[in-house]
Amino acid sequence: MSQHREMDHRHEGALAGLARACARHRWRTVLIWIVAAAAIVTASATAGGTLVDEFTIPDSDAQRATDLLEQRFEQRAGDSAQLVFAVEDGRLDGGASRQAVQRALAAAGGIPGVEDVGDPFAGTGGQLSDDGRVAFSDVQFSEAAFDVPVDDVERFQDDTLAAVEGSGVQLEFAGQVIQAAQPVETGTSELLGIVAAIIILIVMLGSAVAAGLPIVLALISVGLGTSLLLLAAAVSNFNTITPVLATMLGLGVGIDYALFIVTRFRQALHDGHSPEDSAAIAAATAGRAVLFAGITVAISISALAVIGLDFITKLGLGAAITVVTAVAAAVTLLPAILSLLGHRIDTGRLPFMKPKDDSLAAQERSPVARWGRLVTRNAHKFGIAATVLVLVLCIPVFDAQLGASDAGSAPPDTTTRKAYDLLVDGFGAGFNGPLLVAVDEGAGGDGAERLAAAFRRVDGVENVPDPIANEAGDTGIVTVYPTTSPQDAATQDLVEELRSDVIPATLEGTGAAAFVGGPTAAFEDVAQRIYERLPLFLMAVIGITFVLLSMAFRSIVVALKASITTLGSAFASFGILIAVFQWGWLQGLIGLDRTGPIESFVPVIVFSILFGLSMDYEVFLASRIREEYALGAGARPAITRGIAAIGRVVVAAALIMTVVFLSFLLGEDRIIKEFGLALGMAILIDAFLVRLIIVPAIMHLMDERMWYMPRWLDRALPRLTIEPPTVLVDDADRPRPAAPGRPAAEEA
Repeated sequence: MSQHREMDHRHEGALAGLARACARHRWRTVLIWIVAAAAIVTASATAGGTLVDEFTIPDSDAQRATDLLEQRFEQRAGDSAQLVFAVEDGRLDGGASRQAVQRALAAAGGIPGVEDVGDPFAGTGGQLSDDGRVAFSDVQFSEAAFDVPVDDVERFQDDTLAAVEGSGVQLEFAGQVIQAAQPVETGTSELLGIVAAIIILIVMLGSAVAAGLPIVLALISVGLGTSLLLLAAAVSNFNTITPVLATMLGLGVGIDYALFIVTRFRQALHDGHSPEDSAAIAAATAGRAVLFAGITVAISISALAVIGLDFITKLGLGAAITVVTAVAAAVTLLPAILSLLGHRIDTGRLPFMKPKDDSLAAQERSPVARWGRLVTRNAHKFGIAATVLVLVLCIPVFDAQLGASDAGSAPPDTTTRKAYDLLVDGFGAGFNGPLLVAVDEGAGGDGAERLAAAFRRVDGVENVPDPIANEAGDTGIVTVYPTTSPQDAATQDLVEELRSDVIPATLEGTGAAAFVGGPTAAFEDVAQRIYERLPLFLMAVIGITFVLLSMAFRSIVVALKASITTLGSAFASFGILIAVFQWGWLQGLIGLDRTGPIESFVPVIVFSILFGLSMDYEVFLASRIREEYALGAGARPAITRGIAAIGRVVVAAALIMTVVFLSFLLGEDRIIKEFGLALGMAILIDAFLVRLIIVPAIMHLMDERMWYMPRWLDRALPRLTIEPPTVLVDDADRPRPAAPGRPAAEEA
């Protein structure tokens, strides 16, 4: 056991003081966390809300259609399901097949909450294909999809399936009610991500106890974050994929944040400090970076509010809950646990693992230190090559198509996918995403009839059934079946044509008004809103983080460099996302068999999360470089020393987060796959191309100019800095070794 070094902590910062208090009162801190966690989990289980996929699009045509139907068309205010029937031979409208279909329709009508069941043979609320092999029936529920009890949906499916059993009639299900009852499945993604993270941590840290601690902290963060999310859902709506995104993000940042603090704690411990002092040192150095990084993530995600769509804002905020929880656990609970463990954190070494040498001399000899020197010695070549590669990966972004993938992109073995394929075979792709035109008749009373006739003459329209009127006769619904699928760009063009040309020309002078709604039109409105607000959103995220980084590092050059390089990482990951999901490159490797547009809300959410996570690595790397620079190293030696000290941890953290994100590609949900691929590739690009090549190259070329800060701005910005108080810097009083084989004077 090494001798404990005494440390003067009279001038330590607030964060180090908090960590010291938690470390000193370790059992009290752990007990407080246990009591708080128990209270949160219990409250969530008893008073937690339900996650729903309802969303509003203020000042949009689709929202006006929805509002009109809710006000005047109560029998159509709820959502629907579809029964899709098929036979391989013969026709559905004769003999035993017809009787089986009629039994299924009768069974559907007996389910609580069902308002109306269409008859495909009569052509009311359903239809029979020309060859008689495929038919569908619309089943109207009185409630919105997420208000229909799951038990009723299961009974609906079981009873109708029982009605056709043994008849040779195939029955599949589609519609919003069915989709709402299907939980988002991630398979074994979380488990595989954790296993991979454990392997990486053991290789890096060489100790089972040290490797297990970040995993435990991450699981605590995810568990409490999810419980807090359900409590928030009791007072506001959150999307059903929010917990998956929160888990994905919570595991990644939870492990990373704990890893940085544990690594710095062990370094201080091995240098002879007491566990309490080591916890304070870790908080004053790595902990400050963790706190700043977590704040950056939370702020960048909060900027989603600029888009003006509540469900997007809530999706980001719900995911941010786990980030805030992870930061709180890292700076309070973790120091207490580290103080309890002390030198036992190095126990559990595997027989084949050599003890880790965390000394400065060993850091300077490490592979990542040699890599840092190689990059800075060849800054022009490495910087240009990496930049060109990032720009090449950005090329697909120019062909981006935002929209909504339909059930045709679902796994082939799901009932919604089978129903989709049957409808395509029987009626055409457009029957999977009809447009619902809500008509306010005004004084004329025949606006819906006029529109139905006009729609039938429009290219790209497959079928328009007779309009449906409400009891008062002042509101009508015109259903329009396009010739193309919901996710086809031609369907988006049709929506625009109906809104801008056909409807105004047809209703001119009648006093009637019409609004194109339905899921297909709604997602087009979401995409359009995002396109409109994207510049403002980017300015908000980049502007806020630029100011924060300028405050933290007292350099506008560091802040500008971080913003531009992170933007490059984001667009490069989007390029890969588009190449796989939209172009179809290597899609079979991730379990897809059809291409489609990128979900309209995925890019902005990914960008907000990525901008925060990328800043994590920027902060961790640049803060260590800044620390070396503040201790007297020259601008260029500070780069190589900073990389030597923190580079190995950045590599391990990036690998862990990449593996955690990419593991979600194993799930079945297409949207979760999009998030997993985009975030996983973004972290991979950002850590290995940007932070370990482009950033060191730029900093080396800029030399002392990298730390430029205008005096007027330096005076105007608050004094928030990343580097810790000098008295707490563990390495401050130790001699700096030169790079192996080179005098210290030549290191620059």
